[in-house]
Amino acid sequence: MTVTSSWTRVALAAGMLLFVGLLVAWSEGNAPVADAHHPWRLDARGGDGPIDLPMGYNEYFAASGECHGCHGPDTVNNHANIDPDGNDVNVSDDWRSTMMANSARDPFWRAKVSHEVLVNPAHQVALEDKCTSCHAPMGRFNKQMTGGGPYSMAELHMDTIALDGVSCVACHMQSPEEGLGHHFSGELTYDTLHRLWGPYEFIIGAPMTAFIGYEPLYGPHVAEAALCAGCHTLLTATADINGEHTGDMFVEQATYHEWLNSAYNNVANPESGVTCQGCHVPRIDGPIVISANYLFLEGQSPFGLHHFAGANSFMLKLMRDNSAALGLTASTAQFDSTIARTDRLVQNNALLLDLDVTGRDADTAFIDVALTNLGGHKFPSGYPARRAFVELVVRDADGQERFRSGGWDEEYEVIGHDPDWEPHHDVIADPGQVQIYEMVMGDVNGDKTTILERAKNPLKDNRVPPLGFLASHPAYDTTLVAGVPGTDTDFNRSAQGVEGSGSDVVHYHVPMQGYTGPITVEARVWYQSAPPRWMEEMFSHSTPEIDAFRTMYEAADGTPVLVREAIVTDHTTGIDDLRELGLRIFPNPVRDGRLTIRGITGRVEAIDVFDVRGARVGAWVPTQGGPVWTIDLPRTTGTYVVVVQAGGRRFVERVVAY
Repeated sequence: MTVTSSWTRVALAAGMLLFVGLLVAWSEGNAPVADAHHPWRLDARGGDGPIDLPMGYNEYFAASGECHGCHGPDTVNNHANIDPDGNDVNVSDDWRSTMMANSARDPFWRAKVSHEVLVNPAHQVALEDKCTSCHAPMGRFNKQMTGGGPYSMAELHMDTIALDGVSCVACHMQSPEEGLGHHFSGELTYDTLHRLWGPYEFIIGAPMTAFIGYEPLYGPHVAEAALCAGCHTLLTATADINGEHTGDMFVEQATYHEWLNSAYNNVANPESGVTCQGCHVPRIDGPIVISANYLFLEGQSPFGLHHFAGANSFMLKLMRDNSAALGLTASTAQFDSTIARTDRLVQNNALLLDLDVTGRDADTAFIDVALTNLGGHKFPSGYPARRAFVELVVRDADGQERFRSGGWDEEYEVIGHDPDWEPHHDVIADPGQVQIYEMVMGDVNGDKTTILERAKNPLKDNRVPPLGFLASHPAYDTTLVAGVPGTDTDFNRSAQGVEGSGSDVVHYHVPMQGYTGPITVEARVWYQSAPPRWMEEMFSHSTPEIDAFRTMYEAADGTPVLVREAIVTDHTTGIDDLRELGLRIFPNPVRDGRLTIRGITGRVEAIDVFDVRGARVGAWVPTQGGPVWTIDLPRTTGTYVVVVQAGGRRFVERVVAY
């Protein structure tokens, strides 16, 4: 250590002692009030401070404006909340244009709550109390923690703190001591001693305690996925058509449990796991000073960018365009930043898309579209309105469209969508079929419903699982797959039949009607967070909230969000390999002696299986028919050779058994 640095540290220590002494003096004398924007602090910053974020306290919670004074932009000293490249990364301005910040003013949510109450008015008290527990936690839990009973939407409309949505204190006051990661459906556990938890061990807490009234403490749980569990797994009580509770529970969403049942679970996979915050509060290297006004503070690292980007850019745009009517605090530029982050996350981190022309003749083009989920939960995840669909277009050498599956009409509804709901497809051979990844809720009669309280079982849940997703996992009961037939052997399975691939392959058999020239194939995956078909049931009713949202919705641009696209050109109708032939030989290696060959078509002339010495151990007989052939290999370990005759060519695949 140099002499200069030693004197610097001594001076810093002396300054700290003086600062602490001042705090002690304030506490014994005329201390500034616990207000982030007391005149003393505004003078120190040299500005008027923000006037648009809400200010104030209730018994336990503080509004975001109280935090903005230190954790907003450091416009005076340009010292705090700045990354090493000079970018402003202050948390309150990044947060204020997110779905989290605007959860209590979200017009879709308000409309849906009013819809549920309209259908089951006797359940109004319980419904509104449950819905506000996650969308307006600082109002709902303050009333609960002070013994006030259930919280209502009428109270929310008059409650400045509650209208601040999922604000700073709503997350950072969650207690690490009781059941984090084991309480769901809005059952959050808050600290009652005015303590706030953060991810850094070295904290100078006196300024926050003196001016804001909260003691900041080190709490590693704020960077753990369990912090998100309380709201992002939600079970709802089932009511029948007459509004009587049946005793059943329906899993409205289980994003946290989907993460548990994945390779991203960093508790089960500490070396490769990624928490929710790892994607939605992305870390950057510092050092970054996290509080303005205190020039002696040193930077912290890593730093979590409070972007909270998800996938719902449609609602972000709708709220941006109706900001004044909704009473929102974020600027258009701030909304645009969050929308851009959201679209980047969806387009770069949601899916891989693989497109292959596996075979062609004058009759049919065989095309595989493989989707691989890159996220730590299902794609799509969250609220059950959300869906993704695949669009496949085949064009001839002149650019003329010869086949289409998917796309949307002038009302942004998916072309080919069945009148009620579209089943899952493994093979698509007709333009009237389209692959839609979604949850479809069923009521007690087995009919489709979009009324959450009537939901009893999923009629369909073919959303693409995350990597490592297993039916044997303890959380599978809240994350189950529904409506995917067992014959779809590549849904969440590798080419060798191993479960947990986090992928699906859609097989398109496109009629060619004698055309053998070049074709261009375009595959696109589109995402909708608030699709028209979901709105129909709610929009058949009228409440002030539904009517207001309907007006905004009908004026909005409902163009689906492009997630991924792939384009290939195929020039030949010949068969180049087994993959192009569409044949799957699995598992490889073989563990139980049983080998399966799937995808057999009329182009296959013969299949023989030989052992390593050249002795034939099995032969497929064309008269057996069917696309699948299973052979029991001899009960010995070793290498076997599968020989396929097709299109006048011979293809060989080696298989290992043990």
